[in-house]
Amino acid sequence: MKNTIRVERAILDITQQDLAEAVGVSRQTINSIESGRYVPSTVLALKIARYFGKPADSIFSLDDGD
Repeated sequence: MKNTIRVERAILDITQQDLAEAVGVSRQTINSIESGRYVPSTVLALKIARYFGKPADSIFSLDDGD
């Protein structure tokens, strides 16, 4: 699964830690999601999308192999 979290964070000029605290996870979790090593739960994906004020499918998308 691909995501644009890193880009969205850059737009708002926030750190991984800022986002993690806002959605209730660790900074390491955000790092793992950004790098594609971890696929977030539906609830977490929706929390992240809500934080950025965008629909989940504008932040998360399936890879060809998914």
